[in-house]
Amino acid sequence: QVQLVESGGGLVQAGGSLRLSCAASGSIVSISDMGWHRQAPGKQREWLATITRGGTTNYVDSVKGRFTIARENAKNTVYLQMNSLKPEDTADYYCNADIAVRRMVLAAPYWGRGTQVTVSS
Repeated sequence: QVQLVESGGGLVQAGGSLRLSCAASGSIVSISDMGWHRQAPGKQREWLATITRGGTTNYVDSVKGRFTIARENAKNTVYLQMNSLKPEDTADYYCNADIAVRRMVLAAPYWGRGTQVTVSS
């Protein structure tokens, strides 16, 4: 079994910062891409950022320059540093990872259960 567990969410004032963490555990052979998504109330889940195992990153335009994705491969952990937060960043934040649980088997996507971020004005 593989689990992804997010942490670091909470309540912050506009302009503030939060750092989210997501640790993968279980029967993991390798992890390729890791990423973050969010879902605001009444809206569809939105992709935010992805980081490859080698460290190449991509971001949605709305968070470029404010959010930074990083990972520690040795800890099977991905982070999302969020700066200059805005009320419209309020959402549940989810991490995901493409994980291989056996050798010679393609990686499959796994998701965490989310952590809530609330930005007050």
